[in-house]
Amino acid sequence: MQKMKIGAKTEKPKVVAILQARMASTRLPNKVLTDIMGQPMLGLIIARLRQAQLVDEFVIATTDLPEDQQIEDYVSTCGLACFRGSRDDLTDRYFRAATTYHADVVVRLTADNPLIDAGFLDWAVSEHLAGMPSYDYVDTVHSKTFPLGMSVEVMEFTALKTAWNEDANKAWREHCTPFIYYHPERFRLRHLSAPDNYAYMRWTVDTPEDLAFVRQIYEHFGHPHFNWRDVIASLALHPEWSDINRNIVQKTLTAEK
Repeated sequence: MQKMKIGAKTEKPKVVAILQARMASTRLPNKVLTDIMGQPMLGLIIARLRQAQLVDEFVIATTDLPEDQQIEDYVSTCGLACFRGSRDDLTDRYFRAATTYHADVVVRLTADNPLIDAGFLDWAVSEHLAGMPSYDYVDTVHSKTFPLGMSVEVMEFTALKTAWNEDANKAWREHCTPFIYYHPERFRLRHLSAPDNYAYMRWTVDTPEDLAFVRQIYEHFGHPHFNWRDVIASLALHPEWSDINRNIVQKTLTAEK
């Protein structure tokens, strides 16, 4: 969807990146504010992603539970907006946040992926915006070629609104976007692929082993300004680092379609 000015050129739609974060975690409680290289993990993610050129506004979306006041307090020190909503209905949380901040295009990001970088985010957004006609949903997840933890989902607000209105599957609503990508007959989908298959790499943070792996990566570079290709190159030289969390089994969406 594109906004139009009467008698003027087409205006770029407003792109709002919504980063979901909460303190609760079954396998690694309070992980989003855990320390990596002297900073909270959430802060590192914010610092990396806010350099993106194609995102007009960043919003941190957390729950309305008392424990997540810590996230709102921290986000305020970063100078970003914080939206609070449902704990379990992520579709509702995203829709209400997107509505509040007048998004035309919504980017879904998660606060357990600290190796996402601004260039990668811009690439996914640019692929969405370049669609002729526009795609309803573009992602880096479903090709299963990127490392686990390089997850970007870009969707039209109208697609998110349809999911919010029509999705009656409680398990799907906990994950926000299944209603969209499980209905290819209704939505125009594009699944972006990596130049090679890196799906065997685990870069997300869900366990102490994952955290140890990510800390190793940050300590290697000594700064947060590396990109995902830099990590690939470093792991080629140090394949043993991947052994740190190689045996972790990822939780999956098991609800029936």
